[in-house]
Amino acid sequence: MTDGTPRHPDPAAAPTRDHTAADASAAPTPILELDRLTKRYQKLTALHDATARIEPRRIVALVGPNGAGKTTAMRCISGIHRPSAGTARICGFDIRTQPIEAKKRLAYVPDDPRLFENLTVFEHLRFVAAAYELRNWEPHADTLLERFELTPKRNTIAADLSRGMRQKTAICASLLHRPRLLILDEPLTGLDPMGIRTIKAVIREHAADGGAVLLSSHLLALVEDLCDWLMVVHKGVVRFTGTMEEARGSFAAAVADANLEEIFMRATADTAPPTAAPPTAPVPPPEPGR
Repeated sequence: MTDGTPRHPDPAAAPTRDHTAADASAAPTPILELDRLTKRYQKLTALHDATARIEPRRIVALVGPNGAGKTTAMRCISGIHRPSAGTARICGFDIRTQPIEAKKRLAYVPDDPRLFENLTVFEHLRFVAAAYELRNWEPHADTLLERFELTPKRNTIAADLSRGMRQKTAICASLLHRPRLLILDEPLTGLDPMGIRTIKAVIREHAADGGAVLLSSHLLALVEDLCDWLMVVHKGVVRFTGTMEEARGSFAAAVADANLEEIFMRATADTAPPTAAPPTAPVPPPEPGR
């Protein structure tokens, strides 16, 4: 029974949200929205009018030939490069006008992570924790180091790490603040088989927990194994966004059970027309655990 007095929930106990909605039935805010994102370098347009929408629990493959604009896109999304036009929004926050809020919700691991040569593995994590003003982060840091087999190296400076250990350190640092959007450029570079298995499991878990992953790799077998959504870029233009099945229908309908390599070759051929799916009508993400 109640006494008629309105009950107000404890704000500290209420779950935080990255967006506002008129009611509980409103569609959730996409984790990433690209709206005509463009980057020019003098006379070169490296990325032109990129438009896409990535929902929670998606693992998205960003694929294209060398020089297609993939790294440019990732650097614009993460705020390293300022777009020439258009915008990228992370959980509803514009990377240009709300960079701090947007960057709190993303992490970017480049293909060649640059570490601080004189900091130890654990000191890198301490630095990240300070930058993001994290509290009680040490247990999570210890779990990450253990999972990526870095515990024996926690007090080793970066200058003394192998290429694979440096990659693992960068990945651990990127996961420490629990980002909603994880951007990975060639994440398997230098990793041993156990490291590859671990990062693949982490990617799947991140999506299952409600995050999203934007993954760029030339290892198409990895992409086909992990990803449920494709974004094909060629000469700075997004040629296609959609599911693998939609990609087969657009580029390899005549090839029964075409794999990603066949789709890739056809989608990046100069005669292939852009066939990007409308970003306002995304396919629902898969159920957790599938």
